[in-house]
Amino acid sequence: MKSTDIGDKKLMFNQNKTELRRLLIKQRRSIATREYQEKSDRICQNLQKNLLFEQAKTILSYFSFRQEPDLSLLLNNTDKKWGFPRCVEQSLSWHYWQHGETYDINSYGIIEPDANLMQLHPSEVDLILVPSVACDPQGYRLGYGGGFYDRMLSLSEWNLIPTVGIIFDFAYVPQLPIDAWDKPLNAVCTDSQFINVSYCLPA
Repeated sequence: MKSTDIGDKKLMFNQNKTELRRLLIKQRRSIATREYQEKSDRICQNLQKNLLFEQAKTILSYFSFRQEPDLSLLLNNTDKKWGFPRCVEQSLSWHYWQHGETYDINSYGIIEPDANLMQLHPSEVDLILVPSVACDPQGYRLGYGGGFYDRMLSLSEWNLIPTVGIIFDFAYVPQLPIDAWDKPLNAVCTDSQFINVSYCLPA
């Protein structure tokens, strides 16, 4: 890896969240289309091989935005039920969604399930796949600054559900700057590995 690479992990310690977010999103969006899809598919394969995913019946996911890892390959698994988020003021509303069902595009340009689709409640959820700009070995996640997931995961009805941060390898960094409200995830999945942060999770 070149020392000038914005993904160089030596640079991470000296960046604040805003600058680090900008640099990593820029690097992510520079990935060529074929490489991007290959890396995304490897993330899906690493998830599918993990017992946590295998045992989950209902999984919360996301629609890829700004070249976040594309998890659409997982939707071919018809044994799973899937939930996707809608932004409602300062929180997320989750709805069941399967390939081919209707969707909207919100003011950020993000795809969302149709508001009329059946809403999904925390008691029905077995696993949450969390979109991330970066993650570290302690399970801390760099998000987009809106705090949607931190607020959700601080609620008692959500905070015991296993969470997996989804990133490409270059965004797995030794240490992230954290704030008091940041909530660590239970695991991280990249295109080369699945990392359990909470030792109670299956390998």
